[in-house]
Amino acid sequence: MVQVKAIKAFSDNYIWCLTTHNSDLAWVVDPGDAQPVMAHLAEHNLQLGGILITHHHSDHTGGVGELVKQFSNIAVYGPINSPFAGITNTLVDGDSIEVLGTRFNIITTPGHTLDHICYIHEELAFTGDTLFSGGCGRLFEGTPEQMWESFNKLRELPKTCKVYCTHEYTQANLAFAKAVEPRNPELLQYSDKVDAQRAKSEITLPSTIGQELKINPFMRSDLPTITELIPREFILVTKNNEPWENFASLRRFKDNF
Repeated sequence: MVQVKAIKAFSDNYIWCLTTHNSDLAWVVDPGDAQPVMAHLAEHNLQLGGILITHHHSDHTGGVGELVKQFSNIAVYGPINSPFAGITNTLVDGDSIEVLGTRFNIITTPGHTLDHICYIHEELAFTGDTLFSGGCGRLFEGTPEQMWESFNKLRELPKTCKVYCTHEYTQANLAFAKAVEPRNPELLQYSDKVDAQRAKSEITLPSTIGQELKINPFMRSDLPTITELIPREFILVTKNNEPWENFASLRRFKDNF
């Protein structure tokens, strides 16, 4: 099984670095900046073996060109419908790839962008900007219904599956979650833990699917009561308590929170 380390980039990005104990090769997920990747590889005497891309936004792809120059003939995996031109090996829903002896299944998760994919193993998942700890990505291209369908795919993963998203948004996400569910005991306990971690500048990731099902309002959009405390102006007008409609109302509220 691969080991996963965080490489910090920009103000709140994590570039995930995958390694094994018996190899000097490393793969990285969503390298928005080449320099911290190069520094990490040099510090740990690693060679870059490949790159995984979840979607086309520049803070996830901006470092690919330089890394490919430095490490020739490496594969860059990513979604087949991506506007990003640097992908060498395209992926569609249902594909699988092997990375350092660990097999990942590909699921399409449109919503944040239309090209978004996630890399899934029963023990860990790279969710990019689809699922955050306590939240979800802003809907730049897709619809709430698409994003809820994407979340349903992630909700079916084992509860112990670790969630590696790409941003340190947890504390801010939980502030919103507490506005939605102020009496959720698991959420309040988790928020206290995250506050303590961030006070020491510690990373709050990975989360787990089981944790998110307890504290993430977007993962809990199937609960009829999840939108009870949302201001009326953010409630979907044609509201029938369908989960995707609850999701849409939550996202509207979060966009203006």
